[in-house]
Amino acid sequence: MFVNFLMPTISMLPRIESTPVDGYCGTGEIACVPPMACIANAIFNATGVRVNKLPLSPENVLRALKEAGKA
Repeated sequence: MFVNFLMPTISMLPRIESTPVDGYCGTGEIACVPPMACIANAIFNATGVRVNKLPLSPENVLRALKEAGKA
């Protein structure tokens, strides 16, 4: 089952640029966005359907589209 599952890598993610904010007293680290959240948001931006079930396989995306009535 998982043999055909493509694991996302850093090269598949969009470029993310950070902007420092003056006066911010945080931990000094840049916030890291989990890769799956980036991919899920990209799917939402492309389709208008939020996929809440992992893995973000074509089957799960198609199921979410059908449930939303967009497939």
